[in-house]
Amino acid sequence: MSILMWQQSLYVLTQQPMDEQTIIPLLEKYARGAVSPEEADIVTAWLQQVTPDEFDRVLQLCDVPEAFKTLLPIPPDVAASLESSLDRMEEGNALPRHGVLLIKRLAVAASVLLVLAAGAFYWLRKPAQQPLASREKTPAQPGNPQHAPGGNRAMLTLGDGSTISLDSAANGVLASQGNASIVKLANGQLAVRMPAANDNDEIIYNTITTPTGGQYQVMLPDGSKVWLNAASSLRFPNRFAGDQRNVTLTGEGYFEIAHNKAQPFRVQVNEATVEVLGTHFNVNAYNDEADVKTTLLEGAVKMSKGPASLLLAPGQQARLPKNGDLKLVKDADTEQVLAWKNGYFQFDKADLPALMRQIARWYDLEVVYEGPVKEFEFVGKIARNVYLADVLKALESSGVRFRMEGNKLIVMS
Repeated sequence: MSILMWQQSLYVLTQQPMDEQTIIPLLEKYARGAVSPEEADIVTAWLQQVTPDEFDRVLQLCDVPEAFKTLLPIPPDVAASLESSLDRMEEGNALPRHGVLLIKRLAVAASVLLVLAAGAFYWLRKPAQQPLASREKTPAQPGNPQHAPGGNRAMLTLGDGSTISLDSAANGVLASQGNASIVKLANGQLAVRMPAANDNDEIIYNTITTPTGGQYQVMLPDGSKVWLNAASSLRFPNRFAGDQRNVTLTGEGYFEIAHNKAQPFRVQVNEATVEVLGTHFNVNAYNDEADVKTTLLEGAVKMSKGPASLLLAPGQQARLPKNGDLKLVKDADTEQVLAWKNGYFQFDKADLPALMRQIARWYDLEVVYEGPVKEFEFVGKIARNVYLADVLKALESSGVRFRMEGNKLIVMS
């Protein structure tokens, strides 16, 4: 069916109202992958004219997998990106000719996507509305509990070498260091409270470490906030003294820094240093990624390696490849950069290994590839508060296959 014929079919179908008795069985067939091309036309026509509230209400009445009941509309800019990606796939004959329920206009004209294959996906569950630090793990659902999504988990190592599991520690004061108190708050945050600075107090460095499958938020003694992604660590003092505020990061963190012109804030990351006065920025410095990336959201940031440095404006990103020089990205995708903090995986033309590295960190997995890794481009967004099985279902619509062996995820691409 040509695109022109498809558009004509849509035009005719959308002139007629669709009742629930007609659309619900078709949606259920669509979820099972059992619709005919003509039935897919009807589904798409309904999606094009239905309101978001009606869409949500009808979907809740359907006998479909739970994952399908929490789909969201695709924003126009993402739909345009998907359209472009799919156009390129068609030109390169990358679209499979059988076994695929993807109809391009379903994603673009209707702005709602139930199943998207051929290397792109857009499969969402509605996230909780509270901030990341207070978002607890979702209630138990059917599925392997070992592969539940990550949550607020971290280990605190104090300056004397003693450790405290923040997963099981009670809320309240965990340690006192001079005038400073390290406190676990009720919403899953860790805070360093300094009622009154005392220059005679010893400066003690502590480290908070998130495991794979963990995340945490830290409030530093100056009021600055840091969100830590999975498999990350932050080394910080009980108080900031002198003319600098210094911390050390591994993994990934998002920073909201309290302004203090007289005392710049510095993040040491591998071979680089990120210096700010007061700003919002994200640093990605995982050892298994090719680059250290600093992305600025607000204010100003300087990233340095030795004598070389880059001064960033909001929306820009500095990249430092391993054994390479600093590079500037003038128009960074800040939404994608902050997706993890906002409760999502988000990809734009990501290859399969890049995608799997994020999934492995969040679900505490070892990923193994069986055979050569095929070339895929993934465009889309998945909530991080769903079970691994649900994520894999979404990815399998692209033609990738998986199997689990204990904690090992085998990619059969």
